[in-house]
Amino acid sequence: NNIMRNQTRLYSLSLRDGRTYALTAIFMLGNIALPQLCHLAPHGGQMFLPIFFFTLVGAYKYGFTVGLATAVLSPIANSMLFSMPSAQMLPPMLIQSVVLAAASAALARHMGEKVTHTALGLTATACLLAGLLIERAMISVDRGLLSSLALAVPGLLLQTFGGYWLIRKL
Repeated sequence: NNIMRNQTRLYSLSLRDGRTYALTAIFMLGNIALPQLCHLAPHGGQMFLPIFFFTLVGAYKYGFTVGLATAVLSPIANSMLFSMPSAQMLPPMLIQSVVLAAASAALARHMGEKVTHTALGLTATACLLAGLLIERAMISVDRGLLSSLALAVPGLLLQTFGGYWLIRKL
């Protein structure tokens, strides 16, 4: 049955649950390591959107608290450790990351125990578009919106299919 196949156990962990802190630390490490790997390729960050991957997974699978902590702490840690994102890009990236965590957690609540590629892909795309608009409103950007979206297609695919796979495996 296709409906049963798309079901997975989801959680909504609180600040009182020790797993919240352990999972946030694990997802933060992922959001630190994956960008370093992706930045080996030219435009790797803009292309693969690596700093958002574990935020999406953490928020969807474990709820808003884990997602929010990952969304806020990952970009700050990356900026402090590697100056990526830059100080100028940190505020819009934080906003985009928090929007992604909130949207992913809300989507998971709405979908119940069901996970679909379509829902993850639409959420990732909508949050990317919102993030790009926020970025343009906060700082001047020298590339067009459509070219930014086109460049990010591999990252959206990573979030959609990789996120689906990891959410199901955890």
